[in-house]
Amino acid sequence: MKTEVAPERVAQFQKEGFIVIEGFLNSEELQTWRDVTEEAVQQRLASDDGLHNLDADDFYKNVFTQCLRLVDSHAGMKKLLTDPRLGRLAATLSGVDGVRLWHDQALFKQPYGNQTAWHRDVPYWAFHSRKSVSMWFALDDATVANGCLWYLPGTHLLGDYELTRIGSNMLDQFHAYPEWLEIEAVPAPCPAGSVVIHNAMIAHGASANMTPGVRRAMTSVYYPDGELYNGTPDTLPEVYYRNLKPGDRLDDDRYVPLIWHRDQDKGVPK
Repeated sequence: MKTEVAPERVAQFQKEGFIVIEGFLNSEELQTWRDVTEEAVQQRLASDDGLHNLDADDFYKNVFTQCLRLVDSHAGMKKLLTDPRLGRLAATLSGVDGVRLWHDQALFKQPYGNQTAWHRDVPYWAFHSRKSVSMWFALDDATVANGCLWYLPGTHLLGDYELTRIGSNMLDQFHAYPEWLEIEAVPAPCPAGSVVIHNAMIAHGASANMTPGVRRAMTSVYYPDGELYNGTPDTLPEVYYRNLKPGDRLDDDRYVPLIWHRDQDKGVPK
């Protein structure tokens, strides 16, 4: 993996809220990620644990095939997404000393799949942070035609933590922040093997897949070590929240493992 980033790219990430790293995975690594993700997705879809969207409403289940928390159920996926090199990259971009894995999800936008409306990630989650990082690994070429990501640059520095849910209306996020209508959206097309990394507070979305091919992506979220529970349970197993109180640290390694910390960097390959 090409996990080293130059200082100017770090500065770009912190200013604009996202970067694209092409050639992040070499051809062998890309095939491994495809194989592992496909296997983990098929296992999840065959389960009735509620961690996929096959039972969602008609619009949402046709936005993409979504499978959550594959790290919990597939050893190969856990190995890929808990790689300390990913943690160090996330920490470097966001300027923190250590990061934990929050959750992961596969997002396969099927042929002629619906658009993904503008939204922000953090307001869905059980912590508030402007330094969490979402990584979007392109398993297929992501193009403007098949539903690549789009961003409103700089919006990670704006707004509050109020949630605007993803629905069928692309304008819902702008009802909350009408001034963002003046910001020109930027697409992030990239070839397979790339990673698109964004600050999880940035407004982003994806257009419909206007092609007969699937657009596959695997995603993971890394958040700063030391974040506190905001009182809104989300994503993680219900059992984790039973004894949590607002203000408690989200640091139980059984559920949110520490991926990388500056004090433990020795021996991590470059």
